[in-house]
Amino acid sequence: MNASVSRSARAKPPVAARQTVTATRHGIKLADDYAWLRADNWQEVMRAPKTLAKNIRTYLEAENAYTAAQLADTVPLQTTLFEEMKARLKQDDSSVPSPDGDFEYFSSFIAGGQYPLLCRKKRSGRKEAVLFDGNAEAQGKAYWDLGGSEHSPDHKLLAYAVDDKGSELYTLRFRDLKTGKDLPDVITDTRGDVTWANDSQTVFYVRLDDNHRPLFVYRHTLGTPVEDDELVFEEKSTGYYVGLDKTQSGRFILIDSHDHQSNEVYLIDADAPDGKPRLVAKRKKGHQYAVEHRKKKLIITTNSGKAIDFRIVEAPVEDPAMKNWEELIPHVSGRLIIDVVVYKQYLARLEREDGLPRIVVRRFKDGKEHSIAFDEEAYSLGMSAGYEFDTTTLRFSYSSMTTPSETFDYDLETRKRKLRKRQEVPSGHDAADYVTRRLYAKAPDGEQVPISLLYRKDTPLDGSAPLLLYGYGAYGISMPASFSTARLSLVDRGFVYAIAHIRGGKDKGYAWYTDGKLKNKTNTFSDFIAAGEHLAAAGYTSRGRIVANGGSAGGMLMGAVANMAPDLFLGIVANVPFVDVLNTMLDDTLPLTPPEWLEWGNPVANKADFENIRSYSPYDNVAAKAYPHILAVGGLTDPRVTYWEPAKWIAKLRTLNTSDKLLLLKTNMSAGHGGASGRFEHLKEVAVDYAFALKIAQKAALTD
Repeated sequence: MNASVSRSARAKPPVAARQTVTATRHGIKLADDYAWLRADNWQEVMRAPKTLAKNIRTYLEAENAYTAAQLADTVPLQTTLFEEMKARLKQDDSSVPSPDGDFEYFSSFIAGGQYPLLCRKKRSGRKEAVLFDGNAEAQGKAYWDLGGSEHSPDHKLLAYAVDDKGSELYTLRFRDLKTGKDLPDVITDTRGDVTWANDSQTVFYVRLDDNHRPLFVYRHTLGTPVEDDELVFEEKSTGYYVGLDKTQSGRFILIDSHDHQSNEVYLIDADAPDGKPRLVAKRKKGHQYAVEHRKKKLIITTNSGKAIDFRIVEAPVEDPAMKNWEELIPHVSGRLIIDVVVYKQYLARLEREDGLPRIVVRRFKDGKEHSIAFDEEAYSLGMSAGYEFDTTTLRFSYSSMTTPSETFDYDLETRKRKLRKRQEVPSGHDAADYVTRRLYAKAPDGEQVPISLLYRKDTPLDGSAPLLLYGYGAYGISMPASFSTARLSLVDRGFVYAIAHIRGGKDKGYAWYTDGKLKNKTNTFSDFIAAGEHLAAAGYTSRGRIVANGGSAGGMLMGAVANMAPDLFLGIVANVPFVDVLNTMLDDTLPLTPPEWLEWGNPVANKADFENIRSYSPYDNVAAKAYPHILAVGGLTDPRVTYWEPAKWIAKLRTLNTSDKLLLLKTNMSAGHGGASGRFEHLKEVAVDYAFALKIAQKAALTD
């Protein structure tokens, strides 16, 4: 046994055996006491979780039992929180139907149902048909997730992909929408996305390699053996991943091979699916581009020509080489183009400037533009292309931290908007009871870090309120100041809720991302700490009352700030935390490692990268100090942040922590990176996180 665990002694934390493994990298000796928690057969565990070694399973289950025991006094609160959050969800909800030809497609939920129904109705009718019932499909399964689903262009078939282990290995099937029965065609180990050719008989899909990397695009013709599927495209570099898409016009299938800073796109004529992929522009370090189509032109969003925040060009379909690119919309520094939708007569782009989004509409025939924006200090804005190309209707959604989501259809000709749906909160919600703010914290290097705030208007702002500070800060992903029914349960109990828009995201443009990656990664951590200190200084909370929260790469943030400023935080909630950064980046057999070298650095080949990562890697920098309360949550079949990262982190923290604070590990033994499947089971996990935060906040208040 590698774990000294007594199942009956759940009042005491499990003690992981120390079994030191050493390695020398760049002349530096590395020692890892808990490397044994990494299953040698991790690839097999992803497919068959029961194959996990008994000693590792015993240890993880003991940690789960200890966490359950320590949070046993919060079970009534967890139940209350769950019922509150559940009561705010409209259980029999549905999306706004999206038109496509003679039909309108939408998803819906039934009361008590965990999973969506895929539905459609005639465009001119009211009778609804259920094409796919997620609740029936998921029955009896501990985990179930619907990946990509696409109806065929002739509306007769539905392609859908399902993962039933949480390991993101999707099985692709095809359903006859007339009979409701599946075709014999079954394709395993796919990424989960699927694209139809226009003949409604040919599909393209992405298959994963043995190390869980999406590297192969295959073509399948319905009714033919899967083993005869033709390999259309193979990515030779394990540092690049492959994805599929289709232009809004329906003319081209797109193969996108990309890493974190470069990509290249290939075209396949959707009317001639047997053709070979045709390259648009060869990959070049640092060049990113996306392709759409209109008439005889490709519409390309690109950062070429030093357009760090992107510009839009057009190129002839027949010869789209970069030499033929003509500028359509120029680059403006600080105005980040996030997304582009191309219709027959209009182009709509979603952009962000000074941290706030807006939609800009351009008419092709005369180049005239107008914008759609809102007046709140902080808000979220998104747009949906829908299925159709020859349309003058754009759908967009708006929300803020106090305003539930609203879905509009916008007439591009008349500029009139029609409210199609307002998010219902069945248990009631009055936006006037809450305040949302946008603040700025000064980082150590002088940068201004945006913070979005939500609190009840009767919350005292005298430093006495506990505060949950959320952060992510990686991959250029921006955190929207959007509405959440779940977080109201914290705010209604006196918490201030804050989002720190730290570097590593693109909240203030592309440079905001590059200034928080590679050698600049520590800016992410110092930005987050600066946000916490600013909120304390401004009276929204005080030092030692902040509960920090982040997941995945945001979990790395949690581990780093726990090492750097433990006294600032009352507690840490780290969901699937990427905390064993150095060891993971040194292991090129893991699914994400080669592509991630461009985000964090390559410590295998580069000593400077090795030293930089080693300087902040949370697991490697755990030291003898007083840590705050920590709840770390992992997933056994997580291919992105493997379960052993939080397990090793908590084990090491236990040996060095000098405080009496809780150090808890909770591993979901039947789920992966996204946690439990099902909308209600997910809320139960949120309820555990919030109950932990409320417990430690209440305890701290009693000791003041």
